[in-house]
Amino acid sequence: RDRPAAIIALLEIGPGDRVADIFGGAGYYSELVAGVVAPGGEVLLHNNQAYLDYVAEGLKSRFAGRSVEGVVRHDREPDNLDLGEDTLDAAFIIMSYHDLYYSEEGWPPIDREAFMGQIVRALKPGARFLIVDHQAAAGAGSSVTQSLHRIEASAARRDIEAAGLIYVGGADVLRNAADDHSLNVFDPAIRGKTDRFVQVYEKPRT
Repeated sequence: RDRPAAIIALLEIGPGDRVADIFGGAGYYSELVAGVVAPGGEVLLHNNQAYLDYVAEGLKSRFAGRSVEGVVRHDREPDNLDLGEDTLDAAFIIMSYHDLYYSEEGWPPIDREAFMGQIVRALKPGARFLIVDHQAAAGAGSSVTQSLHRIEASAARRDIEAAGLIYVGGADVLRNAADDHSLNVFDPAIRGKTDRFVQVYEKPRT
């Protein structure tokens, strides 16, 4: 269902590259991407404390007693991602971009402009940034991120282009016409089967 090979191919990465998996959770994509950038590459598996609390068991099961070559834990809060400048060949956020609009106890509001600014600075010229997220209903924008954990593709694109990245395309491999966008993504009736959009951006080369 996740079609990881098709998604990772959109990053246009290879051996020796350095990539950031932002809000990477238990590291599913980090481990897969590490295989693509080997030998000599590195994947930063980023989580903040709120995500770490949520994915603790998943991280334990993935890394306990085994070495996942090329994956480096990068636990940082959103206001200081510590990614440097022109250090990344690619970065991606899978099913978590909408969390930039989410807020509850233990998950403080995120300064989206500053957050994206850190990622843009860290990308090398020409490097790619990719997001996958749960589609919201037409016209919803970012208004249902709190209640449904969804965001409209056009709202995400508006944000990311405003941060200075150039939209270069996407993919329909995770689309699901049977999802009417009305349910919370954790509802058993749709969990794991949501309609998802994929967007790819590049940092200007000059």
